[in-house]
Amino acid sequence: MTGANASQPGGESRAALGGDAELGAAAGEDAELRAAADEDAESRHAAGEDAEGCAVASRENDDDAIIRRETSEFDRGLSFFDAIYGFAVTLLIANVDLPEPREWRDLSSLAQSGLGQQLFGVVLSFVVICALWRVNVRLVKQMEGLSGPMMVANLAATGLVILVPFTTDAISDPETSALALPTVLYAVNIAGVSLAQSVVFQLGRAAGLERRHTSTRENRTGLLAAAVTPAVFVASVPVALTLGAGVAQLSWLALVVLLPLAGRFAERARRTQDRADVPVAGQAAER
Repeated sequence: MTGANASQPGGESRAALGGDAELGAAAGEDAELRAAADEDAESRHAAGEDAEGCAVASRENDDDAIIRRETSEFDRGLSFFDAIYGFAVTLLIANVDLPEPREWRDLSSLAQSGLGQQLFGVVLSFVVICALWRVNVRLVKQMEGLSGPMMVANLAATGLVILVPFTTDAISDPETSALALPTVLYAVNIAGVSLAQSVVFQLGRAAGLERRHTSTRENRTGLLAAAVTPAVFVASVPVALTLGAGVAQLSWLALVVLLPLAGRFAERARRTQDRADVPVAGQAAER
């Protein structure tokens, strides 16, 4: 009995030492796990900083390439284009030559001086330039900003607008108005402005700058509507060369009928797209 009792303390101490060793091993494993977790967290944090840095760099590059609507650069760019349209309209009056004093004696003499034809050219181009300016304002209004290619295309459009007073003078001068070439140049001039404006919108759409996304079908309809003006003016070129300048200029009156019809067609396509977007938005909200 005495030997058995004496051996128990030694067994208990060995068991206690074994338990301490197990606890130490477990503590070591916990420390290793914590160290691994800390390293993983640091790596994730570093990766997150890298991703954030890339995102910031991407946004900076995007801001360098695109002039955003909320910036002062956007306002200055829009004001610059508006000023060119306004300057072109103002230059139109320079095409009107003051009649000789003897031609102011009565209305018949004043009419024979060619003043009426010159004033008609001024009114015609005033309406055309104002309509083109409204198109430019509307298409810029639909965009979140202006990209570099959009600026180049818009500069091309406004550059052609500056030529409108020159071609207007050619079609309204009594000595050149009956010739085919002035009418051809005027028609090409206006068609070029209209086509350049369509390019501006398509470049903005391709860059994802639309404030309201247009579907492929709606965009196709808008392109057809925008093609009416250049199509009428381009179609008048062979008319001027074959039938004369007067007949070609009369053909431009077709725009009085075609433009409202094209606008109504485009508006119907837009409303159809809006109705199609409503169920999609509702389903997204339910999810």
